[in-house]
Amino acid sequence: MCHADNDTVSTYVSGDKTCKKIIFLITDVFGHVLSNAQLLADDFAAQGYYVIVPDLFNGDAIPWMPFSELAGGGFDLGTWLGKHGLEVTEPIVEKVLGHIKEDFSPTFIGATGYCFGAKYVVRLLGSKKIDVGAISHPSFVDDSEVELVTSPLIISAAETDPIFTVEGRQKTEAILTKNKATYEITVYSGVVHGFAVRGDPEQPQTMYAKERAFFSQVAFFNFHAK
Repeated sequence: MCHADNDTVSTYVSGDKTCKKIIFLITDVFGHVLSNAQLLADDFAAQGYYVIVPDLFNGDAIPWMPFSELAGGGFDLGTWLGKHGLEVTEPIVEKVLGHIKEDFSPTFIGATGYCFGAKYVVRLLGSKKIDVGAISHPSFVDDSEVELVTSPLIISAAETDPIFTVEGRQKTEAILTKNKATYEITVYSGVVHGFAVRGDPEQPQTMYAKERAFFSQVAFFNFHAK
């Protein structure tokens, strides 16, 4: 494990850098220095991948707080999102992906995105810049972005999620089915938005869902990386 720098993009990396199978981990709004994100990177690396986790926010990630507090107005999320829109964040994602391809000549690139990061996984998958995508409790993914997806995608969803709602899940599944995409959607009962990256360790149901979501993504990546 070490820290690296990609043309001023601070990056957490984990695993054997000679590995040609890469996972590009695109974080939620709490960023790449959050221990949860780094532990996930280490877990993926332990499964035989080289994992790259960039700072999407130029040092301006949201300080950690429970999702209920964030959603309940404990932070001015609207203003923050206005500073980190598509036009700002996507160039960072594209820059890091460019370095991944240039520096490592990978045979496989999978990307996993949590909450905020899921949108960029879907966009990369839709433009066929990665091989496989995984998203957990996605935020702000437009139907038009899903419409472009035909490559393999696995979705880990929370039963209770004000952002990726039941209607949103159903619409996403309908689009992927229409596209004849290879996809997998699992809904975990008894958990809320954020469970796959920052679930409460004192909640057994949450920890079960978090672990199942992780290993399901690993299995999905392994199958398509053959």
